[in-house]
Amino acid sequence: MTKVDSVTRSRERRKLMMELLERKVRLRARQLYDERGQVEGLELDDWVRAESEVLKSSILAPLWNKRQERELVEV
Repeated sequence: MTKVDSVTRSRERRKLMMELLERKVRLRARQLYDERGQVEGLELDDWVRAESEVLKSSILAPLWNKRQERELVEV
């Protein structure tokens, strides 16, 4: 096994974990939206609350936060 394979594998693993975490946040945000009776205009509130709830119970929170910080710098 070469170092490139290991690096590529780690990168792909992190990417997959982030996609799964985002899917959980998206699902929870949708649940919150449905619980509110599907009232429009509070999507950001739903997302932030869902993100907070999901990350509270996830060991991936540091990885997620690091990605968010990178995205802010890129903007």
